[in-house]
Amino acid sequence: MKINDTSRIGAVNPYQRTNEAQRTQETKKPEARKDEVTISPEAMQMLQAANKTTDTDRTARIQELKQQVASGTYSVDANKIAEKLLPFLSE
Repeated sequence: MKINDTSRIGAVNPYQRTNEAQRTQETKKPEARKDEVTISPEAMQMLQAANKTTDTDRTARIQELKQQVASGTYSVDANKIAEKLLPFLSE
């Protein structure tokens, strides 16, 4: 058998170029995308207002508890703890 057309030699595997291109794309590391969150100025104002009111109350309560613990007058009500634990233990 005689083959006259030598341009077909490269056409043995027509998918070779696409396979090589896919391999090079697979070996490249994709760029890491970063998530961004933007908070509107109105939301920031609301957050700051909420923090101001709760911070003063919370700070006062924490100071009160610290003084009770330091003086030894802090007591824990076992009944309240049991009431809070009961729903979790009954499941």
